[in-house]
Amino acid sequence: MYRTAIESLYAWKAKGVRKPLVIRGARQVGKTWLMKEFGKSAYDHTVYVSFDNNRAMRELFSADLDVTRLVTGLELYAGHKIEPKNTLIIFDEAQEVPLALTSLKYFNENAPGYQIICAGSLLGVALHQGTSFPVGKVEFLDLYPLSFTEFTRAMGKEPFVGLLEKNDFAMAAAFKREYIDLLKNYYYVGGMPEVVANFSVKRDYNEAREIQRSILMAYEQDFSKHAPNEVVPRIRMLWNSVPAQLTKENKKFIYGVIKNGARAKDYEYALMWLTDCGLVHKVHRAAAPSLPLKAYEDLKAFKLFLVDVGLLSCMTRLRQDTLLYGNELFKEFKGALTEQYVLQQLKTLPGIEAYYWTNDTNTNEIDFLLDTGSAVLPLEVKAEVNLQSKSLKAFADKYKPPVSVRLSMADYKREDWLLNLPLYAIGNILSSVV
Repeated sequence: MYRTAIESLYAWKAKGVRKPLVIRGARQVGKTWLMKEFGKSAYDHTVYVSFDNNRAMRELFSADLDVTRLVTGLELYAGHKIEPKNTLIIFDEAQEVPLALTSLKYFNENAPGYQIICAGSLLGVALHQGTSFPVGKVEFLDLYPLSFTEFTRAMGKEPFVGLLEKNDFAMAAAFKREYIDLLKNYYYVGGMPEVVANFSVKRDYNEAREIQRSILMAYEQDFSKHAPNEVVPRIRMLWNSVPAQLTKENKKFIYGVIKNGARAKDYEYALMWLTDCGLVHKVHRAAAPSLPLKAYEDLKAFKLFLVDVGLLSCMTRLRQDTLLYGNELFKEFKGALTEQYVLQQLKTLPGIEAYYWTNDTNTNEIDFLLDTGSAVLPLEVKAEVNLQSKSLKAFADKYKPPVSVRLSMADYKREDWLLNLPLYAIGNILSSVV
């Protein structure tokens, strides 16, 4: 499968001066595969070190962090000499040996010629007590599940990606049914690499579900393995409440949905844990639609989304026939899936920070506000072709954004104040609003 993130790795390699690179992301989003694929395609040699149950490497990094000694140990482990210019060093599951993370500081300061990529799920990386994280001495790359564009390529539909990359919306509209079918499949399959790889070959919805269940089970096991025992029940309850939260008409996160009488302070650590692990995404309310949106962030009001739309549909036990062929009973939750899908795609777009907005009386809501750095763009999400946009029009009349965007199943159309962008073309949002 092609992952667009590999282009960022090539750009990192091409730098004259580079720091060690840390790839962040939830478990099973493809970090290990991406690093190995990059090493295989861009270097003569790769030294791959997984710190999971690796006693020799644990002992190597526990003595001291002298770079010369560490390189000697890595060469003994690899069985050959490490030439800095043509060898990629990969540290995987680095959270298992926190001093391996700390060593990146000394590689950067004392031996910057070595090319090192480090990864590990955020389980323990962000929260591991006693770890001296090399702030300012590393670069970061965030990796997410496959985007809809990557999924389309994996399904063997490269020409359909090409149409959108050329902004050829007239031709894309002629093949709208193909795009919508791909989109419905993406809602069900999602973007977890193992699920997509299996589905791209077998087209078996039941097998896709089984793999998703195993991923969810692995996450639950991680809760018990990595989180403090007293917090695990709250993490589990919060995690399992997300689908119900998204189904509500007002998708603002309400602690009372987790459990009657639940309070923010009781679940604060559980929420931070899931967020730092990349399993959930918080989208805060912006109190005012002004630049920079970060300055107007309402820390008490937020929506919560899962890492992947396919995992969301699995957690709700959504049947394939309900999703693919439509059902009146499915109408309400289709909106939740669509909003999850949109947020998931926005996370993969560079230079975008997503918020949402409501007025003080909560009578008007904009599903997403995007801070592009130069403008605030309001986004309204429609699951079908219903194009009523009262809240969006009221917002546009009052705040005069350069353009307002409505995402729906309808075709591309640009009006004076409004851009209607098909849901399957969300990757074009930045190029379309220029």
